[in-house]
Amino acid sequence: MNKARKVIEFYTLTNVLKNTIRKGWLNWHVKAERIETVAEHVYATQMLALAMYSEYKYDIDIKKVIYMLAIHELEETIIGDLTFKDIDKKEKEKIGHEAVEKILNGLILGEEIKQIIYEFDERKTKEALFAYHCDKLECDLQCKLYDEAHYVDPKDQLESDKHNPEAFRKILNGEITWSYSWMNHDRPLFKEDKNFEEVLDYAIENEITNN
Repeated sequence: MNKARKVIEFYTLTNVLKNTIRKGWLNWHVKAERIETVAEHVYATQMLALAMYSEYKYDIDIKKVIYMLAIHELEETIIGDLTFKDIDKKEKEKIGHEAVEKILNGLILGEEIKQIIYEFDERKTKEALFAYHCDKLECDLQCKLYDEAHYVDPKDQLESDKHNPEAFRKILNGEITWSYSWMNHDRPLFKEDKNFEEVLDYAIENEITNN
């Protein structure tokens, strides 16, 4: 296949992520005028990775991490942004890998890119675990930003959070905020890295909008 044509095909396919809204925010009926897209999430994870690497001085290949984060949502160009409400984790990974195979088919560096994605999914290397933590923390921070802007009203929800109905009850009663519940629920994800937990705690305890 003509190389120029392959470049354009890959670009136009992945370009859809600029307009693919992060579905979790739709599930929570976020009322922002513009809701975060997958492409914006990808950019934000990379910037978060650079900041974490800068301030906490990790012994990792940061260029590999940035590469990994740049492509970690590649499957969503085909399958869309599926949440736990749509599909279970194993099935999502299965169809995600099938999508990656299709997307990278015929690309000269396709095999290399695929292996980086699989490394991210397996989370067995220092770089993959760091990238995974950036992916999760970025979501937590975006949640806090939406909460501080008052873009979410729990009363708009059609049903309680099935994964934590007690937390949802406390949100409705004003005992805790939506973002506190979300971020506190994610705390165990960072148990292997106290630096990420420290940043999470700072965001929970402080206003971060225009910080």
